[in-house]
Amino acid sequence: MTDTLRSLRAPLAIVLLQLLSGCEDSPSPSTPDAGPYVWDGTYTELEDPGDWQDPGPLAPCSSSAVAAQQGACDDLSLFDVSQCDSQALSAIPPEGIYLSDGRGERQLADGGVGIVSVPIGFLLKEDGGTMYDEPLRFKETQGGRFSLIGRLTRTDLTVSMVGCKTPAPNVITGCFAYCRRGRLSLKGTFEAHRVALSTGEPESSGGLNLVSERFVPVGLPADIYVAKGHAYVVSLPDKGRAGGLTVIDVRTPTAPVVTTTITLPEDNSWNGVWAKGDALYVASNGTGPIVYDISNPALPTFVKSLPTGDFGAHTVLVDNDRLYAMVPNTGTHVYDLTEPLNPVLRTIISLPEDAELGGPHDAFAYENRLYISSSFGGYNVVDVTHLDNVSRLGRYERSMDEYAHHSAVGTFGGKTIAFEGGEFNASHVRVLDVTDPSRIVKIGEFRMRKVTSMHNLILRGNLLYVAWYHEGLRVLDVSNPTKPRQVAHHHTFRESDPFRGDSIFEGAFGVRIPGDGYVYVVDSSRGLLIFNEL
Repeated sequence: MTDTLRSLRAPLAIVLLQLLSGCEDSPSPSTPDAGPYVWDGTYTELEDPGDWQDPGPLAPCSSSAVAAQQGACDDLSLFDVSQCDSQALSAIPPEGIYLSDGRGERQLADGGVGIVSVPIGFLLKEDGGTMYDEPLRFKETQGGRFSLIGRLTRTDLTVSMVGCKTPAPNVITGCFAYCRRGRLSLKGTFEAHRVALSTGEPESSGGLNLVSERFVPVGLPADIYVAKGHAYVVSLPDKGRAGGLTVIDVRTPTAPVVTTTITLPEDNSWNGVWAKGDALYVASNGTGPIVYDISNPALPTFVKSLPTGDFGAHTVLVDNDRLYAMVPNTGTHVYDLTEPLNPVLRTIISLPEDAELGGPHDAFAYENRLYISSSFGGYNVVDVTHLDNVSRLGRYERSMDEYAHHSAVGTFGGKTIAFEGGEFNASHVRVLDVTDPSRIVKIGEFRMRKVTSMHNLILRGNLLYVAWYHEGLRVLDVSNPTKPRQVAHHHTFRESDPFRGDSIFEGAFGVRIPGDGYVYVVDSSRGLLIFNEL
């Protein structure tokens, strides 16, 4: 992909992350060689084609709009639908939540055509619908026509979509035009899936059973940590609701009970959480880490805030006596936890790309190394043995248009293996040999639908638990890390749940496995879901 097209997608990705997500559950350390593995450590080095791969045109329609044309996204007559199937389009249900894989084409300065991925979500209702979680400006879904126009007002972005074919149940293909400030940026074709219904899978498999469920009354649930028999769920502001913290007593996992909620009027965009002893650490997007005392686990009390400057902390991670706080565009703040309720800043790990490419999004600590998912800056391995002499050991340089989001690391076949994932459509689990960080090698992968995004991972022995947004909870057997194999799943995303929207960041956000025999998942609408551990 050209630098021009990378520059097109990256701002869109940042806007969507800021507006529609807050994302990240930080990892938990895993046990090296915790199970009877079948892998002998040999592998074939794999090429990395990236998250999104060009599928070619997705529908036999087109738009005659040109780059200089004003109002191109408001004029649906510019779409040629002469080869489309109006009878099939007339059978599309009037309701549903869809995610689209958009294949955009843009005229380049050298006369060529560049291709870029454009994720587009929309929600249909009998009386209207949304795109980018804002009301549709236009909808026509009767009489063999399927036409939508949506707008993201904050960036003056307008998208028009025209359906053409229905190649499979709950799947629509068609054409779209994408305009910024009234002018065409790109046009192309799309494939939209009604994400709750187009999988063809049962609700669950592999003996992964839902034990209980508890709605979270504060904001959009984004992360969870379980300690002292209580689940601490942090939430983001969403649809007019403030974010904050919800405490749930899970000592009886079959009957969880909400004990209290906390929200600060001027600071409640919270999407990361961890605990150590009597201390709870909340990642605040506004200010930085916030420390609460949980000596009474049902009723946390505020202790202090740890300001991180212009950017708050996006995620937090505790490893032994250290607290890592990932601060976007800045670096990773490292605190000493000799006194857990009084963290002391020791250093800030700043990488050269942090300010320009988004900075640390999340991290995983393993055997004196910190594995940093650095947004558009790739996947970095840093030696943190001595905080006075931190050094980068290596970097997995993903395409600049792709987002390094989260990882989990363990030892398999005598090698250090990272399970690394991104965000946005087609993001998936990469398996990387990071034994020698100066030469990181891809050795395997696991993919789901190209219209969905994965989110967070937890490694327990030979099982990798993945919170995969619309795909729900996925459990992979990674005994042979070159060939991850799904052994269980549970769909958490349902259209009927309250506050559902059309964002690609909906569904299963975070997952924790505290060792009590249960798996704790937070879903953006349903709240806390408790499953049996496999």
